[in-house]
Amino acid sequence: MKNQEIARILYQIADLLEIKGVEFKPRAYRKAAQNIEGLSVDIEDLYREGKLESIPGVGKNIAKKIEEYIKTGRVKKLEELKEEIPVDIESLMEV
Repeated sequence: MKNQEIARILYQIADLLEIKGVEFKPRAYRKAAQNIEGLSVDIEDLYREGKLESIPGVGKNIAKKIEEYIKTGRVKKLEELKEEIPVDIESLMEV
């Protein structure tokens, strides 16, 4: 199941947006990540059924990022944020 991987990516996006001073969006990404972590079904099954937006907290934009990850194994938004904020967020979060 890719649920944990996708949740981790959404948490990273939330953290980086927060560092940039963006309001509201980090909370939305965290809410979606928490709900994805708690899913009892594989998120890829929901994707195939066209039901990503049935996950609480997952709207059109977050659903597109999930779809992108399922199809390509990457999320362009996360890569862009990492370029803008060259910090190893995972190391920082361990402190």
